[in-house]
Parts: sequence; structure tokens; C-alpha cells
Amino acid sequence: MDSASLEPSLYTVKAVFILDNDGNRLLSKYYDPELYPSMKEQKNFEKNVFNKTHKADNEIAFLEGMTIVYKSSIDLFFYVVGSAQENELMLMSVLNCLFDSLSQILRKNVERRCLLDNMEGVFLVVDEIIDGGVILESDPQQVLQKVSYRADENPLSEQTVAQHITEKLALTSNVLQSAKEQIKWSILK
Repeated sequence: MDSASLEPSLYTVKAVFILDNDGNRLLSKYYDPELYPSMKEQKNFEKNVFNKTHKADNEIAFLEGMTIVYKSSIDLFFYVVGSAQENELMLMSVLNCLFDSLSQILRKNVERRCLLDNMEGVFLVVDEIIDGGVILESDPQQVLQKVSYRADENPLSEQTVAQHITEKLALTSNVLQSAKEQIKWSILK
């Protein structure tokens, strides 16, 4: 390993996926294009992770050079994957935010059928928490506020989606500007 790979990075999360109690994929997002680039490799990785974790009573696993935090609820398994050097607490904060946000959206019915009935909200929640592997938010209330998704609201309108995309672009721009400033000041020191 070269020293560059040990440098701290904003790209904390390598993947997020949700599996049912048979290990079938319901949602997955891989943020590192070099990590399991094909669908077949991703599904094999998910199968290995599921086989190692679905009967375990832990919250963390190390597999294939990855740090994996996970949680189960009724018939669902939630996974957040980071590199071997990644801080487990950071990954766990993402997992807890994801779980708590979905719990509110699904009216505390965190199970397969409700999740599948509300996939648009699930994808928006994941996108609010993580963008390209960068953790944007770890507070479930902030996530729910940003996706403007309330359990008693109607499904998202085109206007809400357009507003969401506009806000997300502005936030990404702010994150990039902040990163540029940090790099500039670290170079000037």
C-alpha cells in the first residue's frame, strides 16, 4: 500500500445495500467504481457478507479487506461498507441515520413490503445521507427535512424532486468549495 491510500479522505463510504432475509438485493449503491465493478462481483460480495452476518449477533464485520457495519429489522438487513482503515463509528453513524430515517418514512414498519412500496423515498434518503461516497448528513431529522417527505404526505411531486435536485447541487457546490478552501490553506501553511 502506498502512503496516499492511508491519507484521510472525504470518500468514507464504499457501498450501501439493503438485503431481504434470504440475502436478495433490494437496494444497493456502490460508490467506488474500482470496488466490484460488475453486477456479478457486487452480488457475490453481498452474498458473502450476508452469509457471514445474517446469523451473527454483532454490528460490525471485516470481510474482503472491507469494514462492514450492519443492522437487521424484521426481514431486512442494512449494510454500510467502508475501507479497512475507515472509522467504524463514522460508518455506524451513517447506518443509524439510514435506519432511523427509513423508520420514520415507513411509519416504524421497517420491513420488506413497506420498503418496496416506498422505494422513491428510500433512494432519496440514501442520496441525502451519502453523495458519491461522501457523508453529507448523519442526523435523521435533517435528512427527512431535506427530502421533504412526511409519512402523511402524498408521493413526491415533480416540483419537490426538482427542488431536491437544486438543493443537492447547491450543497455539493458548498462541499467542494469548503474542500478547496481546506486544501488551499493546507498548502499555504
